[in-house]
Amino acid sequence: MTSRAGIGSHSASKGSASRFLLALLGLFGVLVFLGLGVWQLERRVWKLDLIARVDQRIHAPVVDAPGPRDWSGLSAPDYEYRHVRLAGHFLGSANTLVQAVTELGGGYWVLTPMRSDRGFTVLVTRGFVPQERKAEFERENAGLTSPATVDGLLRISEPGGGFLRRNDPAADRWYSRDVDAIAKARGLTDVAPYFVDAEASGAAGWPRGGLTVVTFRNSHLVCALTWFALAGLLAMALARQVFADRLQVEAPR
Repeated sequence: MTSRAGIGSHSASKGSASRFLLALLGLFGVLVFLGLGVWQLERRVWKLDLIARVDQRIHAPVVDAPGPRDWSGLSAPDYEYRHVRLAGHFLGSANTLVQAVTELGGGYWVLTPMRSDRGFTVLVTRGFVPQERKAEFERENAGLTSPATVDGLLRISEPGGGFLRRNDPAADRWYSRDVDAIAKARGLTDVAPYFVDAEASGAAGWPRGGLTVVTFRNSHLVCALTWFALAGLLAMALARQVFADRLQVEAPR
């Protein structure tokens, strides 16, 4: 027969192994939380640098919009929100209305191709038109061909569509400013791989420009502190358990 002492020794051994395994898992959790906290701090540095660069571009002197020679190297980190200028004439017969919600309510971004004096085409977001003004706008702007100079912010194409809503070129329903898809649907050639958000013109009519919202969510510091706090709490729980186990071992039998 197995003695009670043997059974008790075996149970104690199993309990020690379980506690050791839990301690290892807890230590791993602490390291993971600390790693996530450090990663959030690194993301915060990146985000602050991005905000500074974009702010500098927005308030920099206006420059000519990039031409075909620059298109192959055009990327969001280097070009988005640059303050650019275009001169040419609008092609009002190829207007595209993209569904949007702004501070003025629900309606549409009006994208009109501009044939640049430099020989290429750029989609220009001339501004916003409320839902109730859509029919009126289409009647008054369908034949727009006037020469114009536009200052605005360079934006990178928004392929695919909006949140949970895909662009439907066949039905002429648009939820994002997808330059390639719009150019193909309108039969445009030599189209820049970006669009330009026009500045406010000062006119009281529609479309209303200057509504571009440039904000970047920056909660990385809060996230980092949260991860560090979780690491601290878990470390405290582990230390408490280790201390309790030591007291139990050292207790007189």
